[in-house]
Amino acid sequence: MINMIQNAKDQAAGLAMKAYRAAVADGTLPAAEVKTAPVEIPKDTANGDFTTTFALAASKALRSNPRLIAQTLLDHMDLEGTYFSSAEIAGPGFLNFRLNDTWYEGVMSAVESEGEAYGTSDALKGQKIMVEFVSANPTGPMHMGNARGGVLGDTLAAVLAASGADVSREFYVNDAGHQIDKFAHSIEARYLQLIQGEENVPFPADGYQGGDIKDLAQAYYDAHGEALVDVPAEERQAKLAEFGLSVNLPKMKTDLQRYKIEYDTWFYESTLHESGYVAETVGLLTQGGWTYEKDGAIWLRTADILRENLRKAGKKEKDIEKLDLKDDVLRRANGFYTYFAADIAYHRNKFAVRGFDKVINIWGADHHGHVARLKGALDALGLNGSERLDIVLMQLVKLLRDGEVVRMSKRTGKAISLSDLLDEVSVDAARWYFNAKPDTQMEFDLGLAVREDSENPIYYVEYAHARICSLLRAMEGEGVTVGRQADVEMSLLSGETEKALIKQLSQFCEEVRLAARDYDPSHINRYLQELAACFHRFYGACRIKGEEPKVMAARLKLADDTRVVLRNGLKLIGVDAPEKM
Repeated sequence: MINMIQNAKDQAAGLAMKAYRAAVADGTLPAAEVKTAPVEIPKDTANGDFTTTFALAASKALRSNPRLIAQTLLDHMDLEGTYFSSAEIAGPGFLNFRLNDTWYEGVMSAVESEGEAYGTSDALKGQKIMVEFVSANPTGPMHMGNARGGVLGDTLAAVLAASGADVSREFYVNDAGHQIDKFAHSIEARYLQLIQGEENVPFPADGYQGGDIKDLAQAYYDAHGEALVDVPAEERQAKLAEFGLSVNLPKMKTDLQRYKIEYDTWFYESTLHESGYVAETVGLLTQGGWTYEKDGAIWLRTADILRENLRKAGKKEKDIEKLDLKDDVLRRANGFYTYFAADIAYHRNKFAVRGFDKVINIWGADHHGHVARLKGALDALGLNGSERLDIVLMQLVKLLRDGEVVRMSKRTGKAISLSDLLDEVSVDAARWYFNAKPDTQMEFDLGLAVREDSENPIYYVEYAHARICSLLRAMEGEGVTVGRQADVEMSLLSGETEKALIKQLSQFCEEVRLAARDYDPSHINRYLQELAACFHRFYGACRIKGEEPKVMAARLKLADDTRVVLRNGLKLIGVDAPEKM
């Protein structure tokens, strides 16, 4: 797709190099190995729209003053038929370029021709990428960390897909192992307490204390009575765990759908154990010499793997020795495989069986210590986990109301769950606020999220879209519709706020690219706020209704293009673009 910022950068770089070659050809500058210098956008537009350090970068090779080189380049530069009206020297030898109407027209033409596809690209075409996110234990309600991870994962998947990747969203269901065993024992204790009395049935010391466990036990009792009292404990626990999952998993799916999150795959940990894939994976590590037995357990030589990886990364031996590197148990002495063993098998499945080129996991910051260990285990399996597995660590969330930290739901009196949050604020507000830079701790202000004024960024952005839609309806009521770009006279959009708005429209393609590159979809939030601000400034400074027909047509077209880009950006982060507010 068309990225007019990149096109201008490429053209400016090409112009500088072409001018250099012309200067070499007539002997004005000496021939040397000169590389194309990067082109950037100056922070201050008084310094032009684009600038290159070509002359500064080439001064050593050409053994000449950068300003003299820059002047020679200008003398050999032809801007005819380009995006630029002029070029000039600034400072120690910068070459600054100023855009002409052709470039501005190109931006608006791209928005018109690409429509809903504007902002997309094929930068990641051919890459098969999985984004795994939330993957909450199905033993209780989803909490705020899950709420944040859900939005970050979903919007990251969206920007990767917009950049051309073949993206799959996945939820890993931990329906096996220690957590489920604890889940089963917890429900069992509450179930038996209902029948035999709380004082007669001890509750597990490490059991789940939440009221939801009592609710599950009561629901099973209401449906089946005392049917499980006299069956063997193992059978009773299995049936209660199965019942608990049959209630919790559909609730999780419903909450996530309400949150506008749809997964391509729900992958169950139990299938890895039942198929023997975990045992097979540990066997492959053993064949590779990466395991050993001690005290009846099978251990992974994690410390050796990590030391080797650190050496390859150039880490000094003395620094490596200072690290507290430890090995990990893969299979306990009782024959049960650990969660880590299952996690290695799960990620081996992602790469070796399902063929993903890249896997991205959204994890809480408390999983930091697990990252290198998992990557190292995949390296030991020959799957290049160090390069192909990326982990995005997200920081904690603080919920605030009137400046005070909120931990309990007013409605339930319990810790606030995703469902509780969505009862209090709109889905759009939740998605907007949670789509914040993942590596920073965030504060979610419940009061701000429901305000209907410019202080609330999601309201501010959605209002800009609705304002344009209202304008278009009003104009259409007077018989005036949006014309085609070919009929717009760009010279009439010469004001500072008009050009600033067109530049901001062009920036969308770049922000989508950066969001995908940095695994940080909050680029889109920041972009949309600035686009909304640019539009409001334009609308306040440039009259549309009642203006001279040609000026009105040009400005109306610019407003409509802004509507398209606002809609595309909001859609990318899973937020509605309302036509009325």
